[in-house]
Amino acid sequence: MPACETAVEWLRVDALDLPVRIGLARFHGAGGVTEHHITIQLVGDPPDPLTTLKEAYLRALARAGISPRGAVFRRIFCSDVLNQRDWFETPEWQPLSLVGQPPAPAAKLALWAWHVDTPDGPARITRSGPDCSWTRGDLTHHWSSGLTAHGPADSHTQSRRVLVDYDHWLESRGLNLADHVVRTWWYVGAIDADYQGLVDARREYFETRGLTADTHYISSTGIQGGLPERDAKVGMDAYTIAGLQPAQIRFLTATDHLCPTADYGVTFERGTAIAYADRKHLFISGTASIDDHGEILHRGDVIGQFERALENVEVLLADGGADLHDMASLLVYLRDPADARRIDALLRSRLPGIPYVLVEGPVCRPGWLIELEGIAIVPTERRDLPEF
Repeated sequence: MPACETAVEWLRVDALDLPVRIGLARFHGAGGVTEHHITIQLVGDPPDPLTTLKEAYLRALARAGISPRGAVFRRIFCSDVLNQRDWFETPEWQPLSLVGQPPAPAAKLALWAWHVDTPDGPARITRSGPDCSWTRGDLTHHWSSGLTAHGPADSHTQSRRVLVDYDHWLESRGLNLADHVVRTWWYVGAIDADYQGLVDARREYFETRGLTADTHYISSTGIQGGLPERDAKVGMDAYTIAGLQPAQIRFLTATDHLCPTADYGVTFERGTAIAYADRKHLFISGTASIDDHGEILHRGDVIGQFERALENVEVLLADGGADLHDMASLLVYLRDPADARRIDALLRSRLPGIPYVLVEGPVCRPGWLIELEGIAIVPTERRDLPEF
C-alpha cells in the first residue's frame, strides 16, 4: 500500500462464477487510515441467495486485503424484509441496517458495506443495541440503524417518537442533533401516503432544537423502504460524530441548480462536507431531477431525470471540491423497477467501475422517477483538524 493515495480508487473484483455485480472503492489517507466501500448486487435468482452474497462479500474483502471485523456500517437491501430478516440475525452480520428495497433488476439481496482499517488493524468497533461506535483520538463515530417506534400510530407520531428517543440517546452522551448528527436516512413504508407525517414531525421537532432555515438542517434521504417490524411506518438510520468541531463542517449548496429545501417545506441539507486532517467526506443527500425553483424536471422521462439528478450531484460535489470520480459509493432509487435495465446500463456506461446499488425505492414526490445519493472522499492537508 502506498503512503497516500491521491484519490478514491475503483478496484475491479472478479465475480468468477457468481451471479453478482461487485463494486469496490478504496481511499488511503496520509494518516494511515484506509476506507473501503463495497457494493454487491445479486443478478437473477440464485438458488441460495444468502450463500451467494456471503461468498461475493468474502471475495471483495480478499481483493481489498481486509478483515470483515473492520465494518463500521453495513446495509442489506431486501426483496422481502419480513421473511429475510432472520437470515441476518447472526453476529457475523453486525453492525447491520436492514431495509425492504428490492434490488433492481429483480433480485433478492444487495449490500453496501463501509470498512475502516487503521495502522493498528481493523477499526475496533463497540456495539450496543442498534449502535456501532468507533473511537480514534478525540472523535467517536456512531452509526445507528433500524431506529423505529413501535405500536399503532400514524407516521407523524412515530416519526416524532423516533426523534425524541434518538435525541435522548444523544443527550445521554453529551451530544445533540444540531452539532453532532451528520447524516440520516429515513424509510417510509408507504411514502405516497405517509411521507407528509414525517416531514411535519421532523420540521416541528427540529424547530425545538434550533434547526431552522436560518441555522442549518441535517443531510438526509427520505425514501420508501420496508422495515423489519410490521407495525413500523417509519424508520431511521443515523451517523453522528462525538467531538466534531464546527471548523470541520460545511454544508453544500448549488443554488443555480437546486433551491434550499425549506423553499418547498422540507428540512434537510443538500449535502454536508466533514473535513479531517488528511481527508474530507462529502455526504450527498437524496437528489432528484429538480430545478432552482423546486420544480420537477423531465416529467415522465426517467433518462432525462437521471441526467439532471446526476448533474445536480455533480454541482454539489463541486461545491465541496470534488467530482463524480471521488465517489466511494452511490445508491440509486427507482420508483418503477421496469426502468432498471436502462438505468443500470446507463450507470455502467457513464461511471464504469463506480460501486453502486440500484434498488426499487419510490421517491417522496410521485413525479420523481429516480433519486441518487452517495459518499465522496477527497484528500486534504489540514493538520489543525482531527484525524479520521
